[in-house]
Amino acid sequence: MKKSSIVKFLFQRLVKLMSLLMAVCLITFVLMECSPIDPVTAYVGADTKVGAEQRALIGEHWGLNKPPVERFTLWFTSILQGDWGTSMIYRRPVLEVIGQKFSASLALMGLAWALSGIIGFILGIIAGIREGKVADKLICAYCHLLISTPSFWLGMVFIMVFAVHLGWFPVAMSAPAGVLAEHVSLLDRISHIVLPAWTLSLLGIAGICLHTRGKVTDVMRSDFIVFAKARGENTKSIVLNHVVKNVSLPAITLQFLSFSELFGGAIFVEQVFSYPGLGQAVVQSGLRGDVPLLMGIVIISLIFVYIGNMTADLLYRVIDPRVREAHKGQWKTTIQSE
Repeated sequence: MKKSSIVKFLFQRLVKLMSLLMAVCLITFVLMECSPIDPVTAYVGADTKVGAEQRALIGEHWGLNKPPVERFTLWFTSILQGDWGTSMIYRRPVLEVIGQKFSASLALMGLAWALSGIIGFILGIIAGIREGKVADKLICAYCHLLISTPSFWLGMVFIMVFAVHLGWFPVAMSAPAGVLAEHVSLLDRISHIVLPAWTLSLLGIAGICLHTRGKVTDVMRSDFIVFAKARGENTKSIVLNHVVKNVSLPAITLQFLSFSELFGGAIFVEQVFSYPGLGQAVVQSGLRGDVPLLMGIVIISLIFVYIGNMTADLLYRVIDPRVREAHKGQWKTTIQSE
């Protein structure tokens, strides 16, 4: 793929991202305005000593006394200037809160993403080459069971079995309670992240596995596989030399496209395990009317998901020449029709 084509592709994607960010931010702001949650009430909590005058001062301090259009305009102007505002919940700059929460979520989602891709790909190949046999039926049944299982329920089952009854892993959080950050060892962090990461990875295994299985069955029925068998190649040679090469690209593409499902699942998993990541911050900011933090998280999460989709599309264009030729043909046809 030529450098000019990549630059053109990235520029088009950047324009789409900007327009998408504008639309999503506007919709999020409107939904928060229609929400019955009062940010001032959520801010002061159950403190009955706060009078009406103090509540008005709090609303004025956070700019809640201004009209919605003016508040959105001020927020958008500040974003363009690099100021993302201050979180009402944490009383800290939004970027600082997001940076801390996102680093924790990135470790969780990165580990779950890698596990789901590797395990799903291997199970998909095994099911595909054993089509119709016991292994295939068991793997397909397992995947369909995972698809229909809610992530929060699966997380609670893991807590009851592996944390409460067996005591192998901690119940919740990302580090031991009451221990300073500098005293938390790497082993402590690993033990706290195992259950959330395993819960989140199981959600992505089914999609990768079933998709890979379908591609493997198509490849195994193709003419060149029949020819390879006729030449005396064994199953191991056929899988390594033909099957893996033909099904790896679609599996990798689907894995990058799963960023949105990964982020959505992380919200529920982090709530169940009280994991202090970005997903938990989304729920807190929404329930407590923290608009600056929620809008910042929306922007970061949208960019995160968009990068995954763009990477999948770029991989297809770079690796598979048929996709490039199809887009070139489509572009030429559009020019000629105009």
